[in-house]
Amino acid sequence: MRYFLEIAYDGTRFHGWQVQPNALTVQEVLEDCLGKVLREPISTTGSGRTDTGVHASQQFVHFDTAQQLDLQQLVYRLNRILPADISASNLFLVPDEAHARYDAFARTYHYHITLHKNPFKKYYAWYHSRALDVEKMNEAAAILLRQEDFTTFSKVKGDTKHYRCDMYEAVWRQEGEELIFTIRANRFLRGMVRLIVGTLVDVGKGKLTVQAFEQAVTSMDRSKSSGAAPSEGLYLAKVEYPPYILTPSI
Repeated sequence: MRYFLEIAYDGTRFHGWQVQPNALTVQEVLEDCLGKVLREPISTTGSGRTDTGVHASQQFVHFDTAQQLDLQQLVYRLNRILPADISASNLFLVPDEAHARYDAFARTYHYHITLHKNPFKKYYAWYHSRALDVEKMNEAAAILLRQEDFTTFSKVKGDTKHYRCDMYEAVWRQEGEELIFTIRANRFLRGMVRLIVGTLVDVGKGKLTVQAFEQAVTSMDRSKSSGAAPSEGLYLAKVEYPPYILTPSI
């Protein structure tokens, strides 16, 4: 039987989501805890891979087991042994062919920038001491909705077969002394959101015009993007699936 598990995590001390040698990852810790609760080796597949230091307020994984699980009890038992920076919130019994990565039709990321130095947000927002031109940043962000190929905001290395993404939303909003960027698409390239944020911030600082941003986007030239924004401000916020896959269980 296949299950979808909904989790959240603080990515500060982890070297990203995916298991890798000689580094602590969210997937490694989660699989270890699931294995202890279910008393069998468990392999998980995530809806996406977050990089070192990136957080997730919603992430889904799927795993298989022959056991018929008590959905509420499994979440309770799992949370008892998970470390404080990872939590499980829901478990779903799903069709056998359901896939946490390939069946997701949209993903939403949030990026947080703080304009006030706050020691308690050191690992959770990018600090900028000077105000940014949010209007210009939104004018530039709107250009992303008209673009299909995001090679400009992609990394050279990787197993990506193409650079096309369907962009549904890209907007900045200000809440007090914090700027929050919401970006939603069917898929994202590795490092894409941080490269977009870094380039949009250059627009907000006046280092890049809106016109220059558009030229960079449409050029499909990696050298035209600015440096990537720091990982600590980035959150995987929402993963969406067709309604037939997820049904309320808790």
